[in-house]
Amino acid sequence: MMAALLDQVNEALNKKNPENRYAAMVAEIEDHLNKVQDLQKQLLTKLAELEKAESSKITSESIHTGFDSSYVAKSTPSTSGDKSNDSKVELLNPNFSTSNSGDAKTPSAADDDDDDAEIEASADGRKFAHIKAVDYRESHAFITSHPHILSEKETDGILVMAFDAQIQGQDDSARNYIHQALLLQYCRSLGKDGVALFFKRITTKGHQAQDVFYKDVQDTYFRIKSRTTELSAQRAADGESGDVEQIQLHAVEPGTEIKIHIPPENSEVEAEKHGRDIFESFAPDMRKALESGSLDKVNEVLGKLKVPEAEEIVGLLSEAGILSVEEQIIDATTEEGKQKIKEMEEQAALESSAGDPE
Repeated sequence: MMAALLDQVNEALNKKNPENRYAAMVAEIEDHLNKVQDLQKQLLTKLAELEKAESSKITSESIHTGFDSSYVAKSTPSTSGDKSNDSKVELLNPNFSTSNSGDAKTPSAADDDDDDAEIEASADGRKFAHIKAVDYRESHAFITSHPHILSEKETDGILVMAFDAQIQGQDDSARNYIHQALLLQYCRSLGKDGVALFFKRITTKGHQAQDVFYKDVQDTYFRIKSRTTELSAQRAADGESGDVEQIQLHAVEPGTEIKIHIPPENSEVEAEKHGRDIFESFAPDMRKALESGSLDKVNEVLGKLKVPEAEEIVGLLSEAGILSVEEQIIDATTEEGKQKIKEMEEQAALESSAGDPE
């Protein structure tokens, strides 16, 4: 893409034949940058409209291919005692239908004509879900010895576990379950040698596949958290007791942390100027929390806000480029640092043992 851009710039400069070629080249590149940023703003506006329209579902058209038929089923308590309202299906993809024409029944409908049966992970699936996200060696070994868990049903069942954990306020468990569910999904979608290929790429330091996977885990977590928040609000409106939901920022992957970078004042870079405008639009307490560089203080401010308002703030933080996920600096002189180094060494050993078919 960069090569194509430079070719376009050179072609434009050859036609104009400017006296100061370097200054003209910079101006031409800035023109391309402005066009890309304008397009990005249009796309963000459109995305906000789509997300608002789909806010009642755990839905994402951006989730990678392979989720076309994944769904999370969650029982909703009924005050009337009518069993027909006890279970509703929340689709991860709105284009998927759980019903078939004719008299044939899908496995989810085989037990009851009126209800959608809740998907559950098998005993092995539940064991796999509890493996720590950072322990890729153990996950790899478990899949190797239990290849039958590489099924869509197990992925869906573990996502149900994540949904249930989030309903109960167990954020860390929910994130771990989502990580393990998507790990199975990726291994399955990569084809015959998908297991070896996935673990090879995910344990290769700096491989772009890591960013794709971790972002997928983070996005899926926020969608499930958003839906559970809505359910809690509905229950509160119906007079049910429940904990107050909050939006909190956490790094999904062990070994990483969220860093705060405030756009500088008086910058000439369009992206930084836009980010600075967003920063200055925040309330004083949020600006003060961000200036402190402490994620805990930012979460403290977010915790005082209503969920929709906090979600909007998080979206603006992302748009402004204020938050970034970075590798955590490890102090090898502490016990915690030694443990993390040990885990990294195990991952490196796994990388050398995993063959890459490509």
